[in-house]
Amino acid sequence: MRAASIAALAPVVAMACALALPQAAQGADYLRGSQIEQPVEAPSMFEGGRFDWSGFYLGGGAGVSDTKFKPGEGLQELANYAFRNTALGVENNLGSWVGNLPEKRDSGAQFFGIIGYNYLFDDVVLGIEADYTRSGHNYRVDDYIGRRASTSDGAVNDIRMTTNQSAKLNDYATLRLRMGWAYGRIMPYATFGGAVGRFNTNSTIQSTWYFTRTNPVSGATEASYATGYTPTNPSIVGGSKKNTYSFGLSAGAGVDWALTDNLFLRAEYQFVRFAEVEGTTTTVNTGRIAAALKF
Repeated sequence: MRAASIAALAPVVAMACALALPQAAQGADYLRGSQIEQPVEAPSMFEGGRFDWSGFYLGGGAGVSDTKFKPGEGLQELANYAFRNTALGVENNLGSWVGNLPEKRDSGAQFFGIIGYNYLFDDVVLGIEADYTRSGHNYRVDDYIGRRASTSDGAVNDIRMTTNQSAKLNDYATLRLRMGWAYGRIMPYATFGGAVGRFNTNSTIQSTWYFTRTNPVSGATEASYATGYTPTNPSIVGGSKKNTYSFGLSAGAGVDWALTDNLFLRAEYQFVRFAEVEGTTTTVNTGRIAAALKF
C-alpha cells in the first residue's frame, strides 16, 4: 500500500518541480544582479531638466569690435563760417570745396562688465541688463584744399584750407531689455535698448586768403593777404572737445549656457549706433564672450 501511494504521488511531485524550476532560475538571475545591469544614462548638460534662470547676475568678458566712423557735414559748415561776412563767403559756397570725407574704421579687443536681472515665466525669460565697455577706438582725417575764385569787386582770391577731423570713443554703456527662451540649461535670447558713449573730438579748419585786384581809382594792382587770414595769423575755426557724450541705440542676440546652478557662459553679438557728435557718426559691431555668476 505504501508503494502504491508513492507511485500515485510521483506525477504530482514531477509537476511541482517543473513549475518551480523557472521561478528558481529567475530568482537566481535576480540575485546575480541581472535586473540592474542595464546602463543608466547621465543627464545631459545641455538639457538637465528645468533650470531656474531667474535672479540677479554679475560678470564680465572680452570681445573683438569693428568700429566705423562716418564724418558728416561739420567741416562744410566750418568752412562757410570761416569766411562769414565777406564778399568771398557771400558769393561762394566754400563748404562745397570741402569734399565728403571717407569713412574710417578701427578694430581690436574690448573689455566689458555686465549686471542684470532675469524673470522666468514658464520657459520664457524676460530681463534687463546694463553693461559698460572700455573702447579707445579712434580715427583721424587731415586734408589740404586750395582753390581760386573771383568776386564782384574784381579780386582774384586764392584760398588755402587745412582741415582736420578726428574722434575717439573712450567708452560706452548700454541698458537693454532681454527676451529669451529657456531650454534646460541653454537659453538663446535677443536684446534691444539704448546706449551712451563718451568721445574726444576735433574739428578744425585753418585758412589763409591771398587776393589780387586792380584799384578802380588809381589803376594800381593790389596784392596782399586779407587781415586775419595770413600765414602767420591764419583764420582758425572749430576746436577740440573732451568728454563729449552721444546717445544711440543697441541691439543684439546671443546664448547663455549654465555650467552650474550659479555660473553661466555667454556668446553674443552686439550692435551699437551713436548719433552724430561734432560731425561724426559712430557704429560699433562686436562679437564677445563672457562669464557671469548668478545669485
